[in-house]
Amino acid sequence: MKHATIAEATFMDDASLAATRKARGRPIHRMLVSFSVAYFAGALVTDLVYWQMPDVLWERFSIWLIVAGLVMAGLATVAYVIDLAGGRQIDRPAWPRVIGYALAVVLSLVNAFVHSRDAYTAVVPTGLTLSALVIIVLLLTALAATALANRQPIGG
Repeated sequence: MKHATIAEATFMDDASLAATRKARGRPIHRMLVSFSVAYFAGALVTDLVYWQMPDVLWERFSIWLIVAGLVMAGLATVAYVIDLAGGRQIDRPAWPRVIGYALAVVLSLVNAFVHSRDAYTAVVPTGLTLSALVIIVLLLTALAATALANRQPIGG
């Protein structure tokens, strides 16, 4: 039978452990925002299908996707506030994304109220237009934030 022996032991105090801890991966709010954007895009697709094929099932899918996107937006907001309070590094520039995302969420909230009405007119044309506006706002926000992040400093 073989035995293992410990030749040397090293003890570290808690202070040295805290210095080696690193924040890993992406902030959770960015992942939650991605889910809400996907839900809002899905709502646009189901609105387009409902416009071409007026079956109430597609209108129900739209409202479910909008509500799911709003729930994820609420969770993303809570996660963002926690990240800010915890001192976690937030991507720069954050304000164009925050403003654009907030505008998209407000438009989606209005869209949820529009979709809650009955009849074909709940989706076409108002709901469809609002869904398209949400996606346009999100695309413009992403383009503006990317352009600002890639901007080179003057003289550099």
